[in-house]
Amino acid sequence: MNAIRFRLKMFTLVLLIIMVGGTLGFMSIEDFSLLNAVYFTVVTIATVGYGDIHPVTPIGKMFTLIIIIGGAGTFLGVIANATELLLIRREEQFRLQKLHIVVSLFFSELGTRLLKRLIRFDPEPEEARKNFIVSTQWRESDFSDCEKKLKAYSFKIDARLGDLNAVSEFLEKKGDFLLRLMANPLLSEEETFTEILRSVVHLRDEFLNRDELDNLPDTDVRHIGGDMKRVYRLLAGEWFLYMKYMKANYPYLFSLAVRTNPFDPNSSAVVRQ
Repeated sequence: MNAIRFRLKMFTLVLLIIMVGGTLGFMSIEDFSLLNAVYFTVVTIATVGYGDIHPVTPIGKMFTLIIIIGGAGTFLGVIANATELLLIRREEQFRLQKLHIVVSLFFSELGTRLLKRLIRFDPEPEEARKNFIVSTQWRESDFSDCEKKLKAYSFKIDARLGDLNAVSEFLEKKGDFLLRLMANPLLSEEETFTEILRSVVHLRDEFLNRDELDNLPDTDVRHIGGDMKRVYRLLAGEWFLYMKYMKANYPYLFSLAVRTNPFDPNSSAVVRQ
């Protein structure tokens, strides 16, 4: 897309130069007024040629041929590149819409529930809940403040605080779902989301490669805690972007996401007010 933008800018610049040069040339050679010179330059470049104004001198006719040869091609170049840019933007918007559908499916099927389980291993959960309980009344400034808090938050994890077996069993059941997401071509260009999937898959593999999780040595508990912390941090960041996008584009989905906020211990999809 950057190459198309560059070509469009260059064609536009050349077209403007030809228009200015043509206008000045016709004013000087054919003694046209400014309005007539601009008018004749435009109809010549666009190959409309109404014939109501035309050059009468041999030099003016030669100059018109030069304007036709240079201007018509440049004009078509501007039109072609502008059209291509609009089509690419439309395709990109359509691709992003489908991508956000996949992201929404990820959070409804796995992300929100996993995040809720990981918060139980946070030694300071109240700090996270205080900062990240999104409201339907939030505005752009609220999201900006939350984004700053999110970047500053340490996302601590103590793997001894919760039930590792519950997290392991949950991830084990989501193996096929994760595999389908990893194979989705929409996600191949989304590095951040791909990193989240890889970290979740890695955590799942760490759990599956241990016969039991109840009597692990402290060194291994810390190792698993590090993997959980990575998932916790990446997942929370993507969840925040997901909430921000839903707020701006899909209020009804945003309402459900607010009611099922993983950082809210009292969250529930049931509407009570």
